[in-house]
Amino acid sequence: MLTTLAIANYRSLRQLLVPLARLNVVTGPNGSGKSSVYRALRLLAQTAQGGVIPSLAREGGLQSTLWAGPERFSRAMLAGEAPVQGTARKEPVSLKLGFASDEFGYAIDLGLPLPDGTSEFSLDPEIKRECIWSGPLLRPSALLVDRQGVSLRARGEDGEWSTIPQPVASFDSMMTEFSDPRSAPEMIALREQIRSWRFYDHFRTDAEAPARQPQIGTHTPRLADDGADLAAALQTVREIGDARALERAVDDAFPGSSVSIENRDGRFEVTMRQHGLLRPLKAAELSDGTLRYLLLVAALLTPRPPALVVLNEPETSLHPDLLPALGRLIGAASERSQVLVVSHASRLIAALERESGSQSIVLEKVLGETRIAGADDLDLPPWKWPSR
Repeated sequence: MLTTLAIANYRSLRQLLVPLARLNVVTGPNGSGKSSVYRALRLLAQTAQGGVIPSLAREGGLQSTLWAGPERFSRAMLAGEAPVQGTARKEPVSLKLGFASDEFGYAIDLGLPLPDGTSEFSLDPEIKRECIWSGPLLRPSALLVDRQGVSLRARGEDGEWSTIPQPVASFDSMMTEFSDPRSAPEMIALREQIRSWRFYDHFRTDAEAPARQPQIGTHTPRLADDGADLAAALQTVREIGDARALERAVDDAFPGSSVSIENRDGRFEVTMRQHGLLRPLKAAELSDGTLRYLLLVAALLTPRPPALVVLNEPETSLHPDLLPALGRLIGAASERSQVLVVSHASRLIAALERESGSQSIVLEKVLGETRIAGADDLDLPPWKWPSR
């Protein structure tokens, strides 16, 4: 389980340390930085997929995602006694992402290449530093794998460092470019953990949504990001997962209702029988809210629970009366996976706060910077960024 999420210089997140529990609810007013926390965590997950720099490019490039305020706030600025203004930059351009658990920690530092006039990729981000360490806090003695620029070294079982002879390209993460189980087994373990993380925020429920159409059915222990394989995922839960939990989740939200999967020559389609109706409704007939709830059921009752599930505004399209049932479903999922929910629906937040092991992380903005409301340095987890 992750205990700390660390973000620096990403959009409104100038310096943000987030303590994490088993079930986390990130909330706050509009514009407080909730979406930035979600996007930063998703960007962090891309390191294990080799997609961190392409993901930055899709956001407009490194320059578009960097913190746009001053490097530091003076006391006079914070007190409103002096205008917020920039000064000459003293620190290099840097976007930093990291996390820690009781077992391992990881951090990545991205910046811009030094201009040399030989390449047109002068704004293409480079990975300046990348580290994996043992335990929750970075210390020199705890370092296990260390990448500086293009050079990479790993600490062996005897505690001695060995340099990896093959350099890593400045735009590639060591998480995807190095996979020697003998010299760096910790990297492989951490990479596979990150690759198991699942993010759900773009379920399609429009009339042409794939989830409403019959699809070829194959075993689907993991629901696709867009929910296209909903029918197969629900049938997989029924056959090799917790079928009774599936029935309870549907009945909790829609009393007297049940879901079944119709199989026509190998094409699966969701059907739902509701109390009072003489025939089951096909997926194409379900309301957007009902279909979205079933998508969340399939995602959260997966037979292969991931290390981390992240839900961005799961209340979208749901009637407020469904939110307590969704809260109970998320709470049950948090017994098998760590869960982070970004939401501004008060009824869902209240339901999640009643679940065991949950914590609320309320964000606010001060002079354009996202902070955790009411938190001071003593409330935040210890963290140290690796230097370049």
